[in-house]
Amino acid sequence: MTRTETTDDKYALRSVSRALDVLQALAASGGDGMSVGEIAEAVGVSRSTAFTLLQTLVARGYVSDVRFGGARRYQLGLTLIHLGDRAQAEMAIARIAMPTLQQLTEATGLTSRLAVFDDGCAVAVARVDAPGPFRLVASLGRRELPHSSAVGKSLLLNLSEDEVLSLLHRLGMPRRTEKTITTPQDLVRNLKEVRNLGYAFDDEEDMIGVACVGAGIYGPSKSVVAAMSVTGIKHGRGLKELHELGMIVRTHADQVSLLLGGPTHTTYRSLTNERE
Repeated sequence: MTRTETTDDKYALRSVSRALDVLQALAASGGDGMSVGEIAEAVGVSRSTAFTLLQTLVARGYVSDVRFGGARRYQLGLTLIHLGDRAQAEMAIARIAMPTLQQLTEATGLTSRLAVFDDGCAVAVARVDAPGPFRLVASLGRRELPHSSAVGKSLLLNLSEDEVLSLLHRLGMPRRTEKTITTPQDLVRNLKEVRNLGYAFDDEEDMIGVACVGAGIYGPSKSVVAAMSVTGIKHGRGLKELHELGMIVRTHADQVSLLLGGPTHTTYRSLTNERE
C-alpha cells in the first residue's frame, strides 16, 4: 500500500503525493527504468493517471523518457541530480559552519543563523538560539526577500548591479516597516557600503524592534556561497554597537570561508580592487 493511500495528513495534495510515489518507485527500480504499466501498479493508480504524472515530471526534468528495445521506459531525471547536489552542498556548509555559529552566539549572546541563496531569496538552513528564556524566533526554511534582510543583502554581493536590478524587478521590494529600503537605487548604494564593510544591517527594516547583522561566506570560487547573521532586539543598540557586531560577525564568517577554502573579506576586497 502506498503512502498516498495511507496518509492522514489533511493538508496533503493527492497529486503531489502520487508524483512523489512515482519518484520513489523509479528510485527503487534499478537502472532499467519502468514502463507506464509497472509504475501504475507500483503506485496504485490507473495507467492514464500514471501517464499524466509521468508527462508532468518529464516536462520539469524530474523524470527522463528513454527507450529500451523499442519500448518506452522511465528513469529519474537530471533535475534531481542538480537538487541533490544543491542539498548536499547546503548540508555540508551547515555542518562545517555549525561550530562557528555556536561560537558566534556565545560571543554575542544573540541568535545566529546560516542562510543560502535560493532563486533570489535568502533561506536559513542552520540556527543556534540565544541563551536564556527570552529569544526571537528565527525560522528555518523561510524565504526572505533580500532587500530587507541582512543575510539577503550579503548574498546579493555575487551579483552585478544590472543583475541586482533585474532581481529586484522580479521579486519586488515591498515595504515591511518605515525603515525598509524600497527603491532599487537606494539598495544598490547600500550594497556598495556592504561590500566595503564586509557586513550588512537590517536595522528594523524587516520588523520594528528587531535588528540583524550579516556577513557573506566565500567559497573556493571566491564568490559568496552563504551568509551568517545575528539577530536581536534593537532597543538600546545604536549604530556604533551594530558596527561592533558587524565586525564580530564578519570575523566568524571569515573563519567559515577559510574552512571552505575561500578568501576572507579582506582578501576578497583586495582581489576585487586589483580587477577594478
